[in-house]
Amino acid sequence: MSETVVLAIGAAIGGLVQGISGFAFAMVAMAIWIWGVDPKLAAVMAVFGGVTGQIISAIRVRRGWHLHLLWPFVLGSAIGIPLGQRALSMLDPTWFKLVLGGMLVVCCGAMLATAKLPKITHGGKLADAAVGLLGGVMAPLSGFSGLAPALWATLRGYTKDEHRAVLQNFNLIVLAATFASNVWAGRVRSEHLPQMAVVAGALVIPSIYGSKIYTGMSASAFRNGVLWILVFAGVTMLLAALRAMI
Repeated sequence: MSETVVLAIGAAIGGLVQGISGFAFAMVAMAIWIWGVDPKLAAVMAVFGGVTGQIISAIRVRRGWHLHLLWPFVLGSAIGIPLGQRALSMLDPTWFKLVLGGMLVVCCGAMLATAKLPKITHGGKLADAAVGLLGGVMAPLSGFSGLAPALWATLRGYTKDEHRAVLQNFNLIVLAATFASNVWAGRVRSEHLPQMAVVAGALVIPSIYGSKIYTGMSASAFRNGVLWILVFAGVTMLLAALRAMI
């Protein structure tokens, strides 16, 4: 199977999941791309596809900005993105995936096994900003900017629309900033334009369809769907890390 076909399949499935959940394009797409796309190209396309999908979601699923919830996450990400850029050359990607993947599988699996969890109400805006910082750090490293905010919003007990608004708007801002920094740093080049066209073209219709699925979901179905996506991301990262070690 050619690299272009694998790129299109990953973008289409990632676009569908992002349309439903408001995040997770990079997680899902990378799970497919690791089997046939150059890792450096995949990293660039993960951020580009995430931005493109978020723009479509912002148009299709309007849930307001919920600025009183959003601003600490964005403020934290402004510190996290430069840190993530610096960590690119220092972090061992295999161990990063191994540790983070294991944490996601254990934590989110436990949350799925427990129907009702007490809300985390302490920490206030400072804790939200710390989670935003973590999301900002992870954006340049993997494009997985929505991982930490998605889990935190679930633990905070946000409503379905609050959860969607925070994730969707946070990812739109953070991934757009990350993509701009990639362009500035020369990681995005004119030779990537054909692949960008493939990714954008493949994800449009699935993203629109995914947003339609979201509007018909119950709050509990949305919560469980987000957790299952996070578990899937964790398993994918573990498999990728083990594959690299072997």
